[in-house]
Amino acid sequence: MNTTLKTQRLTVSAVMLAFATVLAIVCELIPFLNLPFGGGFTIASMLPIVIVSYMYGLKWGFFTSFTYSCIQIIMSLIMGKTVLALFTPSSDDYMGLGAAFAIIIIDYFLAYTVLGIGGIFRNRIKNKVVAIVLGVVLALTLRYIFHIVSGYIFYGAWAEWFFSQDGFYAIGKSILNTFSGKGLALLYSIFYNGLYMIPEIVITAIAASLVSNINYIKKIDI
Repeated sequence: MNTTLKTQRLTVSAVMLAFATVLAIVCELIPFLNLPFGGGFTIASMLPIVIVSYMYGLKWGFFTSFTYSCIQIIMSLIMGKTVLALFTPSSDDYMGLGAAFAIIIIDYFLAYTVLGIGGIFRNRIKNKVVAIVLGVVLALTLRYIFHIVSGYIFYGAWAEWFFSQDGFYAIGKSILNTFSGKGLALLYSIFYNGLYMIPEIVITAIAASLVSNINYIKKIDI
């Protein structure tokens, strides 16, 4: 392997991870960007990970995204958020160690590592902008699906309360009259996680279309 290219890859990936982390931290510190039961807008913080995958391929992309998932867990621990609460018996979020580990695996390791698939179109679509934008949509949609699965399994009990809130009175009443049990739990997870993931997908896709023309962002085979 070319030593210069290897060093360049490590440097670019480190910078992109740092950029993604800083964006996530800044957004985490802005209250109105975060939802009460977890999740929130990160203003295209995942785009750098997708770009790394596009530049260096899926294998390195998944390595980078896995690293990012670990960083997300560390951030949550340092900031005293979800991860710490899941393992603290006195916390309202505590569900037992088994559920806590399962949530960490689904909502962090899987949901963030899947971002590495963002470079899948690098050799399938010649137009760089289209390849990166489609990679963003696919990667973030898969992350959305993992959050839906986690929400359905572990947080479905909140569905009735959620749809009973004043802000959802009109649609909430209709939903509660139509759905119940597992169907209601699934709809709740789709709806709740969609509140931040759908706008995130749109924002990140737009950001990708704007930055993808930068000459430095290109396929590099090592």
